[in-house]
Amino acid sequence: MSFYTSLSGLQAAQTEMSTISHNLANVATNGFKKSRTDFADVIASSVTSDPTKVVGSGTVVKGNRQLFTEGNLKATGSSLDIAISGDGFFTVKTNGINASTAYTRNGSFSVDPASHYVVDAQGSALQVYPVDAEGNVTATGQDGLVNLTLPETSGTPLATAKVALDVNLSANAATPGTPFDRTNAASYNNSTATTIYDASGNAMTLTNYYVRNDAASAGGANSWSVYSYVGNQQLAVGGSTNPVTVTFNAAGTMTAPTAPVSYDAFTTSSGTSAQALTFDLGGTTQAPSAFSVQARSQDGKSVGQLAGVTVDESGIVTANFSNGDTKPLGKVALANFANPAGLRQTGNSYWSASGISGTATLGSANDNGFGSLMSGTIEGSNVDITEELVALIAAQRNFQANAKALDTAGQISETIFNMRS
Repeated sequence: MSFYTSLSGLQAAQTEMSTISHNLANVATNGFKKSRTDFADVIASSVTSDPTKVVGSGTVVKGNRQLFTEGNLKATGSSLDIAISGDGFFTVKTNGINASTAYTRNGSFSVDPASHYVVDAQGSALQVYPVDAEGNVTATGQDGLVNLTLPETSGTPLATAKVALDVNLSANAATPGTPFDRTNAASYNNSTATTIYDASGNAMTLTNYYVRNDAASAGGANSWSVYSYVGNQQLAVGGSTNPVTVTFNAAGTMTAPTAPVSYDAFTTSSGTSAQALTFDLGGTTQAPSAFSVQARSQDGKSVGQLAGVTVDESGIVTANFSNGDTKPLGKVALANFANPAGLRQTGNSYWSASGISGTATLGSANDNGFGSLMSGTIEGSNVDITEELVALIAAQRNFQANAKALDTAGQISETIFNMRS
């Protein structure tokens, strides 16, 4: 029987070394959870056996227990790299014909260029709860989960109809000595460039040039001429391309124009439509200080292109667009289990529910039983190299000791056989 006792010890030590080797092999695998081999002794006895004379029959592997302690957190700076600080698993939907739900701690996600889903390295889509425009969850439960999708654009284009520009024209400015020529900077005092949009959302540039007219009159009043261009096209008022005259009294208060200037329709940058524009200088002043833009606004809007995405601690995913729009896209769904150690490992840092783990309990970050989310961070493996190497040495010593016991049993048997011969 000593042969089988030593053999069970060899097999147990070999299993433990395999487990440790698997842990060490995945020391750099994001979201990996190490395992520990548990053993139990084997005793063959009955009610008729003298308990003081029972001899054990070796050991047996009771199981490889997964340890779900938190791994090292690594900052990456990518907003779609998400780590769970505390309990919980990300829920993902695998791709392919037989798509299924899997659970993972690996929060390294990116955008699939074809589907615009947020996916992991295996192409599985991150699952979120749908939300309304205010970020409130509108569906719950397993059936309420949807793939997180990043839209390319946002908003409807709107042609600019009104531009408001409040500037301060310096009272100390001198009158240019040459006739106005927009290609000659010496022929005007100052200029401003304002981005406006046509009906298709295409950006155009409205450029205004400010020219100081003759010196102040006897009463202290003076005036400026404002030339306006969209691209290379000069804007006209009532069919005339003469500049708009802006007058000030001695106190620097604008006295004309008293209403927004209505420019004639001009051809847009696409060349397919005409667009009218009003120009409001109502807040313009003349003071001894330098020229400055005090306020600028326009009511046009382009189609926003996706500029970035953020994930807050509660799991709300928000898309930011180039036109200033922000849009909540969903709330990251987390899953937890009554017995995580009973989850079935399926590879690729995935787990699936089993009868031992129980069914998944779904929730959100910061809910009772769930951790918080950290954007721009990835959870690494929870394997401690030093600890595993020490355990590997101990397992190797156990293997050697059992091998020595087996060898000793063989030598004893050989001696007995030699005695009979």
